[in-house]
Amino acid sequence: MITPIVILAVSAIFFVIGKIRSDIVALCTLLSLILTNVLTPAEALSGFSNPVIIMMIGLFIVGGAILQTGLAKTISGKILKTVGTNDTVILIVVMLVTAVIGAFVSNTGTVALMLPIVVSIASRARVSAKKLLMPLAFASSMGGMLTLIGTPPNLVIQEALTEAGEKGLSFFSFLPVGIVCLTVGTITLIPLCKWFLSKKDTSSEDNGKKQKSLTQLVDEYKLTEQLQILYIPQDSKLAGMTMSKLDLNNVYGLTILERRQESSINNKFIKNINQNTVNADTVFNSKDVLFVSGDSSMVKRFVEDFNLSVMKTTDKRLDFYDIGIAELVMLPSARLLGRKIRNTAFREKYNTNIVAIRRRGEYITDNLADQELKSGDILLIQGTWTNIEKLGQYEEGWVILGQPLEAASRVALTHKSHIAALIMLCMVIAMATDFIPIAPVTAVLLASVAMILCGCFRSIEDAYKTINWESVVLIAAMMPVSIALEKTGASTLLSNTLVNSLGSAGPTVLLAGIYLTTSVLSLFLSNTATAVLMAPIAMQSAAGLNITPYAFLFAVTLGASMCFASPFSTPPNALVMQAGRYTFSDYLKVGLPLQLVIGIAMVIILPFIFPY
Repeated sequence: MITPIVILAVSAIFFVIGKIRSDIVALCTLLSLILTNVLTPAEALSGFSNPVIIMMIGLFIVGGAILQTGLAKTISGKILKTVGTNDTVILIVVMLVTAVIGAFVSNTGTVALMLPIVVSIASRARVSAKKLLMPLAFASSMGGMLTLIGTPPNLVIQEALTEAGEKGLSFFSFLPVGIVCLTVGTITLIPLCKWFLSKKDTSSEDNGKKQKSLTQLVDEYKLTEQLQILYIPQDSKLAGMTMSKLDLNNVYGLTILERRQESSINNKFIKNINQNTVNADTVFNSKDVLFVSGDSSMVKRFVEDFNLSVMKTTDKRLDFYDIGIAELVMLPSARLLGRKIRNTAFREKYNTNIVAIRRRGEYITDNLADQELKSGDILLIQGTWTNIEKLGQYEEGWVILGQPLEAASRVALTHKSHIAALIMLCMVIAMATDFIPIAPVTAVLLASVAMILCGCFRSIEDAYKTINWESVVLIAAMMPVSIALEKTGASTLLSNTLVNSLGSAGPTVLLAGIYLTTSVLSLFLSNTATAVLMAPIAMQSAAGLNITPYAFLFAVTLGASMCFASPFSTPPNALVMQAGRYTFSDYLKVGLPLQLVIGIAMVIILPFIFPY
């Protein structure tokens, strides 16, 4: 019995110190329980096969798709239009919205859905994400107290009541308790976040300064100023012609930045934009849409010579879904120095285009074919992201500025946002209702796979990159601790000792003891396991005092669910840990006072809502 308690105490010390990563501490805790024969290997590894862990992984992918498709940015923009940029107002709105969703969806699912949206809100409102993400996790747990299905401990106490022959709870029996909990929690978190979570995180800003954004490159080289969007009708002379025969760059001095199909321009709900670069073997077809850059007089001549149509649009912008741009610096050792671009066969050899040159502060975009490459030239190149990345492997005489594949990962696939929204909505409906008879973990896995298959990620690798493995390992490794405490009888001894010692002091003191005991146990056990353990003790305590058990059972579900003082006590707390760059001490400084304040408030209020 002593062994698991000692191991947990040592682990807690390392968590607080924060010198070792939390997932490594959790794994060492797990290994210690195996080596001391407290747990068998099968018991110790059971957390990694737990449906909650599988659900977490799937929700990371769903959340990543919401972010990658720009859906989070769209939703956050609408929220900001309503609430402005005041950090306190944003915190309140985030908590309210999260709590409402959390009343019907699992708190893990709620946080995973809201996390990319809240990160986007923080970025656009210039508010520290650290100040919003912990309240997001806590609000999801508070929202679970609003309805019967909001959190598993609610169902546990409902079952305890019905088995004891007491009147069961209705769907909204929890609403008064949940409203009080959310109100007290929000009021308490406002000052706590200002005091302890307001330190500005500049690491992302510093990283952002190292590489120009795609928008900055477009503006710097004035690509859109000379951009024309042309349409190839069926009677055009260009239909059926190859790029090599056209010789557009030499004859007209123009550059085709990309080629698209008409359907990808006009379909406003489900777009399947296939961006294509143009090479010597490219065959132009009728209904192709060409993005052409160059002198306007030469564009006009090109249009007249081949009977093309100029598409009228006020939104002349370049998208970077499949095709990207980057800067390439020519070194003194470059093999191509002194050659005119027309003689380098750059497009044919490297499948990329040179669309502009920066030379001694001058930007050259016209008649590029006749420009001789010189040492120190910075070429703006365009092609598929993969081909741009490969350029650095072909020659030692040039250097790619920045990291193209990282730049690509930051480009939102906005044409897929409607699909991502539809998949997310179906997942939420499946999790919140019985309309679709599947388990929540199945709904999440279906949604995550659908996001990948529908192209909401650029590649499967991008989907895997959205998974925060540190959080996954942390929760999976700490889950079996509850088995160790139950197996050795430590949890039962603790709960019985505390409750028995307070039983003679009156119902209110006993109520406080039950809440405190449940809260302490929930630091080490899952909230469901804690509720299962404490519900019969609460029932017996109420029977011993000959009073109704409702207040005591609500103290159990509150103590089990309102666990904020540890990052591994609930999956939502772990989900936001890395995104918010929190340490274990952050949870102690903010979560512990919040947990105590809510506990005091509920001990006072519960007897009024559910009289003894």
